Amino acid sequence: MDGHSVNASFEGFERLDVMEDAASGLKAIIAIDQTKLGPALGGCRMWMYASEEAAISDALRLARGMTYKSALADIPYGGGKAVIIGNPATDKSSKLFRSLGRIIERLNGRYITGMDLGTTSADMDEILRETRHVTDVTGSLGATGNFTAEMTAYGVYIAIRTSLKQKYGSEQLQQRTVAVQGLGKVGFALCRYLHQSGAQLIVADLDNRLVQLAASQFGAAPVAVDAVHKQRCDVFAPCALGDILNDLTIPELQCQIIAGAANNQLADPRHDVLLEQADILYAPDYAINAGGIIVTAAELNGSSASYARSQVERISHTLAQIYARSAGSTPGTLPPAAAADAITRKRLGI
Repeated sequence: MDGHSVNASFEGFERLDVMEDAASGLKAIIAIDQTKLGPALGGCRMWMYASEEAAISDALRLARGMTYKSALADIPYGGGKAVIIGNPATDKSSKLFRSLGRIIERLNGRYITGMDLGTTSADMDEILRETRHVTDVTGSLGATGNFTAEMTAYGVYIAIRTSLKQKYGSEQLQQRTVAVQGLGKVGFALCRYLHQSGAQLIVADLDNRLVQLAASQFGAAPVAVDAVHKQRCDVFAPCALGDILNDLTIPELQCQIIAGAANNQLADPRHDVLLEQADILYAPDYAINAGGIIVTAAELNGSSASYARSQVERISHTLAQIYARSAGSTPGTLPPAAAADAITRKRLGI
């Protein structure tokens, strides 16, 4: 196996490994941001990255996000991420995931992986053949049905209600309109929670079959993917890829609240300030999409599904704390994302 380990401490990261195994076809990166609170926890993503540099950048950013997500959720784990460069539809093999498992095993428990975009419990089963430092294997809590996605959606649903109360004084969803971008497992489950509470839905996804299903089951109004963020609504819920909130999209927003499941929604930290200036309440993504990592932590601790759900419900309290911290600051100095970062850094002692 060819590869190299980079001591990335000068960037604030503990470890970065870039690997290539010709025998299995594996091209992967493992990023460990921090293990101060416990082993680095973060899933294994498989994606057709445009370049190795793009894969490294994604791994580092996602690993840092996992550190903050775990700390803010009061979970005793650090942040890490594995990314595999490849097409999840055509490039998977037992050899590939077993090769990754051997690499993870050599880290001696410093990093624990699990499912993420492009990977499944069957892939985790292959990794398990080489290391015990893996979650979401067949039969586990995280791999039971769509429980992880359900709890991620449930956390975002709770956050939307908390945000409505912050903005309007009531958490009720009747007569409220929510635009959901992305109808994967999390986005579709979120639509179900919102519909059951009386919300009117606007939806968009690249998969028209999912859009039509949401229209049929929830009475959702379909719009184009590149137009969903422009819709007049109470809440915009990004549940697809990151960087959706940027210099181009923010002036086009017609919502009052942003609360969604996507990671890294802000293209740059300064965009949090722009949202505040536009009087749009932003629920920091890593604060409200922590349902998945909460389920993983519960699985590792041998806890039940009901316990995991009860921990997800704490997202409401966490978000209320963030809003209170932000509201108590001078306008423009500590918008919600900055307030969340400040609370998290304090917990991390940095």
